[in-house]
Amino acid sequence: MNANILVIEDEVKLAQFIELELKYEGYQVSVAYDGLAGLSAARESNPDLIVLDWMLPGISGLELCRRLRATGNMVPVILLTAKDDVSDRVAGLDAGADDYVVKPFSVEELLARVRAHLRRTTEIDPDERQFADLSLNRRTREVFRGDRAVELTAKEFDLLEYLISHPRQVLKRDQILENVWGYDFMGDSNIIEVYIRYLRLKLEAENEKRLIQTVRGVGYVLRD
Repeated sequence: MNANILVIEDEVKLAQFIELELKYEGYQVSVAYDGLAGLSAARESNPDLIVLDWMLPGISGLELCRRLRATGNMVPVILLTAKDDVSDRVAGLDAGADDYVVKPFSVEELLARVRAHLRRTTEIDPDERQFADLSLNRRTREVFRGDRAVELTAKEFDLLEYLISHPRQVLKRDQILENVWGYDFMGDSNIIEVYIRYLRLKLEAENEKRLIQTVRGVGYVLRD
């Protein structure tokens, strides 16, 4: 499937030009014209890459980037700006931007950088699963909350892997039982609640934000 790119740019003509060029290259493109709309779009549409203007109404591109990174969103961000001082470049990178294109720019340069960053993201380990600041590797069976390693038992890991493989989806108790414990499980029906409690204790050991949410009468969901 073609990559989904979000363009956040308040200069309407420039935004439309970038949108047309990206669509011509085969990408799916959505556009936001101010910082708050862009932040909402970035969180809701889960794009593969963001082309982000520095100077935006609402909140700046830098602030938008900081907010994304603060929630663990590591989508590649290419910053567009007329600022070309070294201090400005450093500020952009410190805010979490992956790259920097100075206006006026050639569309060929922008497209080349888009291709490069999308290529890098497709080279990410397919065994890696990430949600917010939580990461899990199915091959090594390692789990991290930010930089903190989290030691899990085999069944705790299996449960977390199932949840992180279906982010933001409400998973019913019988779904979890079938996929984590197996169709023939004949044990205590409260086993899910017990293991959810174990996971929460370990994932929130240093007062981190709760990610495993209870949906009363239904099941559980991994979400902010």
